[in-house]
Amino acid sequence: MEGNRKYQLDTAENRAFLKEIREGLLRFGQKFPAPGGSSYYLGDDGTPWKERPRETWITSRMVHVYSIGEMLGYEGCGELADAGLKGLLGELRDQEHGGWYAGLTAEGGILPTKQCYAHAFVILAATSALLAGRPGAEKLLRDACGLYDEKFWNETEGLSCDTWNTEFTELDDYRGLNANMHTVEAFLAVADATGDVKYRIRAGRIIDHVLVWAAQNRWRLPEHFSSKWEANLECNREKPDDPFKPYGATPGHGIEWARLIVQWAVSTYTLDSEEITKYLETAKKLYRQAVSDAWNRDGAPGIVYTTDWEGKPVVHDRMHWTLAEAIDASAVLFRLTGEEGYARDYAAFLKYLDEAVLDHENGSWFHQLDAENRLLGTVWPGKSDLYHAFQATLIPYNGEIGCSLAAAVKKMCNSGYNRSASVIPSK
Repeated sequence: MEGNRKYQLDTAENRAFLKEIREGLLRFGQKFPAPGGSSYYLGDDGTPWKERPRETWITSRMVHVYSIGEMLGYEGCGELADAGLKGLLGELRDQEHGGWYAGLTAEGGILPTKQCYAHAFVILAATSALLAGRPGAEKLLRDACGLYDEKFWNETEGLSCDTWNTEFTELDDYRGLNANMHTVEAFLAVADATGDVKYRIRAGRIIDHVLVWAAQNRWRLPEHFSSKWEANLECNREKPDDPFKPYGATPGHGIEWARLIVQWAVSTYTLDSEEITKYLETAKKLYRQAVSDAWNRDGAPGIVYTTDWEGKPVVHDRMHWTLAEAIDASAVLFRLTGEEGYARDYAAFLKYLDEAVLDHENGSWFHQLDAENRLLGTVWPGKSDLYHAFQATLIPYNGEIGCSLAAAVKKMCNSGYNRSASVIPSK
């Protein structure tokens, strides 16, 4: 392959580039913990925006990241993970009605509702913290899984509901695929961390629904559903750039689903089995359709946020998380198939990251750019957390495609990996 070796998978230069980014991210996010443990929303230079709410999903993501940082040997990461755990075990938890608040206001008030999305991330955080040996993680995981099983998982449907009121007395009619996607991620993490196969089976049941919806919609996944799981393809047409419920297809989610389907399938079946074929073929089709619809579609590099159901871009903004997922999925699919097209995609995504999305001055990644790759903050101002970007520095070199990231890092460390044994490097 031609081009800068820094962008090419399996070169020493690429490994060094991702390591540099990873360490920069760990350094950037250090100021996230509020005194009570919940996570501040971070600004452009990593300074906490204390006037914004402190949300459970962001706190959980930071616990996940710094737990992995601890396993990799960066001194100081364990303490930061513990700070976030303090929030999840304390001020973010509803001691009266159970579960976790959506978050807290800047003044300490409660953000209403109980979100499946947030609870999935609590589970993910707890599994990573458990593998990192952090105090309180085992209890957090046990409580989070118990609450999720009771309130969000529907065993009859093989899917999760989306949103309750704060008191867990009224369930919203909306059903969402995004929350179920992160449920798959969380369930696979639990299965890998604890050996409880129930959660891997549940993840597969969700994925089986996704396979049907993908085929019915020409590999562009519907995101929004009624309580009877009837797709609402017109949802939020009047607000197409909603951060969690955008109108139309979200190519970044098609790419993310492709990676999770591969992870589940490889963890469940042998690569030469007949059963695995339909899952791997669906993953490849989801990835290819999303990249075809969204990558470099409007005269400038980048992945557009949403398209209509014919694949025409609707919101041209570039969100950093879509690029992170494209980096992950292209690497995973290359490892699985050996097809050079995925490696070429990976190199193109890394080049774009370096030239447009990576903030070389302040650190982290720009979270939102416009169609001409100029900084924009209408949907994602600042740099709320590290989760997507951080994972993209590790998943390309996860030697076990069928294993969740934190569990794979744990196995790597147990097998003699040379931990960094250093503090988070100063700038």
